[in-house]
Amino acid sequence: MSTARYDGSTSIKAVILDYGQVLVRCPTAQEFGRMAEMFNLSFESFYELWEASRGPYDRGDLTAEQYWLKLAAETDSSINREQIEILRQVEIEIWTHADRDMLDWLSQLRAARFKTGLLSNMPVDLMTYVLANFQWMENLTFKTFSCEVRMLKPEPAIYDHSLRGLGVAAAEALFVDDRENNIQAARTLGMRALQFRSVAQLKDELAALGFPILPAVAGSTSTVSGAGQEIKFQLERGRATPD
Repeated sequence: MSTARYDGSTSIKAVILDYGQVLVRCPTAQEFGRMAEMFNLSFESFYELWEASRGPYDRGDLTAEQYWLKLAAETDSSINREQIEILRQVEIEIWTHADRDMLDWLSQLRAARFKTGLLSNMPVDLMTYVLANFQWMENLTFKTFSCEVRMLKPEPAIYDHSLRGLGVAAAEALFVDDRENNIQAARTLGMRALQFRSVAQLKDELAALGFPILPAVAGSTSTVSGAGQEIKFQLERGRATPD
């Protein structure tokens, strides 16, 4: 994917990052399987339903109880209050595996006096947990959560909210996200944007852009997007089933 070279004519003052599959890794098929089993679904069926149903929940239109009961109704299954609490806890657990290389880069950006933003489609449960438990969130200058602002990526308004909170123009911001539609929306608004697939790939594209602060790659074969790519591959091959 080609990107416009950063020539310094308009300096980047802020870096805005997605949460899932950028700052934290995607859950594995086995981790998603813990939830799938409660609906008596295969991993493939549950994951596709989960992906398709997130919008209203991430935007804050549904409570956690309403969301999980809705999924149960759509799968002709029945879950009780205790099971709903388990589902809520499992979903938090599987989305809290931070990527050390990305967190180190975030610290470097803040030390270099770049403004740093979080722009995430995230439900209330997960937002509450990460704010209460992750000290590294303090390295973020401004945080935009979909459930708080009642907007979702790739809606233009949520990007505008993040830019206003950071006090920068679109041309002064670099956006990193794992989803192509979110990247394209950012570019339409005039932001520089890179689609994240791994720390090594991000480092290479930042270097090609001429960006001065690059993430270090620790040498581990696992990447934030690795699990997500594995899930996509397994779904395409029809082989993704939890143990």
